[in-house]
Amino acid sequence: MHDDPGPDPSPDLGREIAESLGLLIQRGTRAGLYAALVEDVADGLDENAYPVLSGLARTGPRNAADLAAVIGLDRSGVSRHASRLEAAGLIRREADPADRRSVLLVLTDDGAAAVDTMRGRFAERVASALSAWPPGEAEAFARGLRRFAEEGPF
Repeated sequence: MHDDPGPDPSPDLGREIAESLGLLIQRGTRAGLYAALVEDVADGLDENAYPVLSGLARTGPRNAADLAAVIGLDRSGVSRHASRLEAAGLIRREADPADRRSVLLVLTDDGAAAVDTMRGRFAERVASALSAWPPGEAEAFARGLRRFAEEGPF
């Protein structure tokens, strides 16, 4: 149970938050972040293939069509990136035990290690960005963001 939050947030606050979220999810913003996260992690891994590798780490084995729906790319893009990631030893393809006509994309141990490196880099970037915030403010932001992600309009 949460404490009484007080009056409802204004529509202006909703617009401000929506604009900030829009900036965060823009393709250019993400591509710049992904480029920094993948730099020198593994051959065949670039900012365009990052969502495929990261998506597999979040969801587990998936076929290209299902993964495409989860990460917001088209199936052919996922397949193209998956081929490069497979050649680099970061993923492998396996027959789907539930449907032998389907092929699953599976993260390899090297792929999991690459994801760990990228997630560590991302956590460091976030911590660095919050390091100048006043005491308690970053923690409150983290709690609020988690709550918004869990209870929000998604």
